[in-house]
Amino acid sequence: MNFLKTTLAFVLLLSCTGLFAQKGTLRGKIKEESQEGLPFANVQVSGTTTGATTDFEGNYSLPLDPGTYAIQVTFIGYNPIEITGVVIEAGEITLLDATLAEETTTLETVVITAEEITNTEAALLNVQRKSANLLDGISSQNFKRIGDNNLASAVQRVPGVSVQDGKYIYVRGLGDRYTKSILNGVDIPGLDPDRNTVQMDIFPTNLIDNVLVMKSATADLPADFTGGVVNIQTKDFPEEKSWTINGSIGYNPNMHLNSNYVTYPGSSTDALGFDNSLRDDPKVDPPNSLVDPEEARRLTNEFSPQLATMRENSGVDYSLGVSGGNQINKANYSIGYNTAFNYRNTTTYFEAFENGEYFKNEDLSNNELRVNRVQVGDLGTNNVLMSGLVGGTIKTDRSKIGINVMHLQNGETRAGVFEQEEFINQVNTLKKDNLEYSQRAITNFLISGKHANANADLDIEWKFSPTFSKIQDKDLRVTPFRIDGGTPEIESSETGDPTRIWRELDESNYVARVDITKQINLFNNDGKVKAGSYYTHKNRDFSIPIYRYLRFEGNPDWSGDPNQVHEFGFIRNTTDASNSFESTQQNIAGYVSLESKFSESLKTIVGLRVEKYDQWYSGQDQAYETDSVGGRFFDNEKILDMMDLFPSLNMIYSFNEKFNLRGSYSRTIARPSFKEASVAQIFDPVSGRTFIGNIDLKETDINNFDLRLERFLERGQMFAVSGFYKTFDDPIELVAFSEAAPEDFQPRNVGQATVYGAEVELRKNLAFISPSLTDLSFNVNATFLKSIQEMDKSEGGEYESRLNNARVGQVIDDTRPLQGQSPYMINAGIVYQGLVSNLELGMFYNVQGRRLQVVGIGAAPDVYEMPFNSLNFNMTKRFGVDQKQSVGFGISNILGDDRESRYASFDGEKEVYLEEYRFSLLSPERRFTLRYSYTF
Repeated sequence: MNFLKTTLAFVLLLSCTGLFAQKGTLRGKIKEESQEGLPFANVQVSGTTTGATTDFEGNYSLPLDPGTYAIQVTFIGYNPIEITGVVIEAGEITLLDATLAEETTTLETVVITAEEITNTEAALLNVQRKSANLLDGISSQNFKRIGDNNLASAVQRVPGVSVQDGKYIYVRGLGDRYTKSILNGVDIPGLDPDRNTVQMDIFPTNLIDNVLVMKSATADLPADFTGGVVNIQTKDFPEEKSWTINGSIGYNPNMHLNSNYVTYPGSSTDALGFDNSLRDDPKVDPPNSLVDPEEARRLTNEFSPQLATMRENSGVDYSLGVSGGNQINKANYSIGYNTAFNYRNTTTYFEAFENGEYFKNEDLSNNELRVNRVQVGDLGTNNVLMSGLVGGTIKTDRSKIGINVMHLQNGETRAGVFEQEEFINQVNTLKKDNLEYSQRAITNFLISGKHANANADLDIEWKFSPTFSKIQDKDLRVTPFRIDGGTPEIESSETGDPTRIWRELDESNYVARVDITKQINLFNNDGKVKAGSYYTHKNRDFSIPIYRYLRFEGNPDWSGDPNQVHEFGFIRNTTDASNSFESTQQNIAGYVSLESKFSESLKTIVGLRVEKYDQWYSGQDQAYETDSVGGRFFDNEKILDMMDLFPSLNMIYSFNEKFNLRGSYSRTIARPSFKEASVAQIFDPVSGRTFIGNIDLKETDINNFDLRLERFLERGQMFAVSGFYKTFDDPIELVAFSEAAPEDFQPRNVGQATVYGAEVELRKNLAFISPSLTDLSFNVNATFLKSIQEMDKSEGGEYESRLNNARVGQVIDDTRPLQGQSPYMINAGIVYQGLVSNLELGMFYNVQGRRLQVVGIGAAPDVYEMPFNSLNFNMTKRFGVDQKQSVGFGISNILGDDRESRYASFDGEKEVYLEEYRFSLLSPERRFTLRYSYTF
């Protein structure tokens, strides 16, 4: 018994000794003021020899016994700092980042406390201050402070940035064509293959480190942008073990828990973002029912019999996310991993959905527009998005290699029931049931590496990123009845045929790049030479199978129920080969740039980029399909073959360390998309409008000039004012196809254009009014610009067409605004950040001015998108041990503004945009959101 007691006491003593001897870890990153890591800096406990040296990226890890320490950070050529009050706890990781300033005349150590070291917006402002580009951005710290759970809601606070349709970024009011989105420095296609930018709402903020918006070009950036390049930087190497669970519920009183919600029965897996093959194309061609009625009926029954919408109670919006990561340190290397899963389910319901089609009156003295068609009805949408990311990185003192795999799965169900009145081309009233389902899957791989030499003055960074996309519109069903005669009727000549459409897109996208950076000494100052190569290869295969109900059994007694159409009708395959194409794009690029200082105050970055761009196309137009005169057939023909040089020059003059004057020039380009550079004709069953490709499109050449004065203040405050001037040669615009078919639209090159404007930004804490307002700050940024598009003055061109259709007394200028260009954009916000209460409140406002959406031709007027006044409120409260839990509340669209586009008309004195001439109308109303997050 005594032996047993002695043994137990010894084991207990060993356990306690191990517990008391357990060390903690001090970990972080030492940076210079540009926020680039300082390699081989020294981090040590003051007055001792205990310390560590940072790796080639400036990261360090130092095991220490529990206690409170003073830490000294030194590096040759920089002022040393000492950080006091650093607490180390047993078994815990203490994070401590520090920024060193370049050496001044005094070498005295600067002493600060650990509480002053925070990862705030000030770090990002330092990146802006030292950046070669004219740069703005938003950091992960801002995401946490404001409570944004996806990137779309966060990025709209960046100066000069607006978000269209809740997901697409516009920079400086320029349309989607002139903004480029990249992920970790490489191209990635979005869920919408016809957009140049990636949807911002697909990225949960818990995956993002920073978002940088480059508004001036340098040679290492892709050349196909004008407004800005949006670089989304994901987290790749977590500093400590952390797992976060978050969820949200959103409620819109006008949309949710509404028993009138329009939908239709789908597959059992719709809630997971994909169809379980219920809507697959049967790929059959039923015979003429007059020849073989039994076989025609059998093959018709291969299709779902559901053609009618149904009403049911709509659900609320909800989301769930799980993310985590850790860093494991070994003797000679470290391993980091990140993983995340996010699920979002949103429902929208518009009872007042409306679109219209108006013409100018044939009588030039009559200023009123003639209505050709008005469509009003109910539209319900359920959108499911699942995203998953897994990444791992292994790092040594001189190299880092990682792999990330991201998958996006999106399914969208839409159902609409509309009443459509036609007045000119046809005179009738139709009732239409539309059933739609879109399924999108994107898988992206990123394999990357970074390597430095022993002196850390040369590094090589490489990336290889393949992406595979499959986007399908599955079984779009349009069933029209003519109802103006009292009894519903199916009349092909009046209503069109009941139709079922599939759209199938397969795309592969390969991106590779290598960048080499060498630190040099030039003119007795630090400099940098950078060179690299860039390669992209994209292939798209697109087809549109179409089936129509072309004959009906007997003489049906129509009740207006769309399901009767399938019951009595026979389907025929009416696929048009002109709606299918295959296209390939290839871009081979190389660049070189030199960053140098001519003095302590003047820095220049001069670069040259060369891109060899080719595009091939296979397809045929409708004239070829019908053996008409002038038909065109393409068999892997090269339709674009360009080699371009893109020079860039950036100059920064620093009056002092907080005050810069920037100037830049660059040449960039805008290229047509796959769909635009085609002969395809793509019908939208909801709006009834058709997109017609234009294979003869040319690229748009752009010259960019920028000037910016910026002043950086303490505590993340700043003031900046900018001016810019851009010229466009052959801009691409969406134009009404012809006077005979104004409901069809086509992209065209339209001559010369100029855009110029100014941008101002202010971030200010309100403590200057009273110390009691220290927790309050506001920011405002505004962009004002003018665009001038020269019209085509050739015979039959746009200018002549406008003259021929001018109203009496109307003066027609030979210029107009550039399509997609807003004349102004304003972002403003006021934020309360209670450091003691852990309560954060924010009110944010955004508006973008009226912009030309569709260019009219002949009798078709221009279409303008009206300003949308977005006012949103966010509240976040952190609580619990170490504030690891948080709850949030938000209200979006507090003003209840509508998303509306209108036709332009003439009132006898000026051009006006009246409510009665609507192109489209959606009323999103207010949305309330509750959020919860727990980190462990």
